[in-house]
Amino acid sequence: MRGINAAGSRPVQGAPVNARSTDMKKDYLSLIALAAALAVPGQASAKTGDIQFKIFATYVAPDGKIRDVKLDAIGLPAGTQAKADDNVTPTVAIEYFVADNISLETIAGVTQHDVNGRGGLSGATLVSDAKIVPATLTLKYHFGKEGGIQPYVGAGPSYFIFIDEKPGATTRSLGATRQKMSDKLGAALQAGVDIPVNDKGLAFSLDAKRYFLRPTATWYAGPTPVIKTRHTLDPWVISAGVAFRF
Repeated sequence: MRGINAAGSRPVQGAPVNARSTDMKKDYLSLIALAAALAVPGQASAKTGDIQFKIFATYVAPDGKIRDVKLDAIGLPAGTQAKADDNVTPTVAIEYFVADNISLETIAGVTQHDVNGRGGLSGATLVSDAKIVPATLTLKYHFGKEGGIQPYVGAGPSYFIFIDEKPGATTRSLGATRQKMSDKLGAALQAGVDIPVNDKGLAFSLDAKRYFLRPTATWYAGPTPVIKTRHTLDPWVISAGVAFRF
């Protein structure tokens, strides 16, 4: 992890990679390995023109660390770093099969997060109640035989829309009156599996996505920007739920 000094100079190399992030990467690679292991030749159970609807419980685990301080008119303590908290939220996915084993999928949901201080601002609240709409479209390839387990992999663009974020208690005490996260275009990788429950299109679904994006956070005192930082958000989005195809 890299720290940022009070004057906003270059990041400093620091702490080892977050253990939770490493574990999630291992889980994601394991899911891809499962998809590859089950990718046996055969006819996909979904047909061209089918629509699949999924309802998930989704765990969202963003990073949020500061990559660069672009403006610091308040005087952040040396070694200031940041971390976004995790959240669990309901999400919905809608999938259209453009071919027997190829689909396009989009998701709908809103997740809410605080951004908390680390290092020189350990325990401080920097951003409060930032709501995120992760508009995402992935192109997916499905493996497996008709009627059997259907692992898949996918990738595509994402556009993160930030809504109603506010300065945290600590940044308010330093003089910030308003906070804004920049909407940002990024990318997503995806892997998962659909496990049929019956022959009528009902399935149990597991899905993992890793997003890659670098939004900018700006704090204002009245109309004047006083802090501007660029962040590595890069959330893991892990979902479990049911799917129904028709």
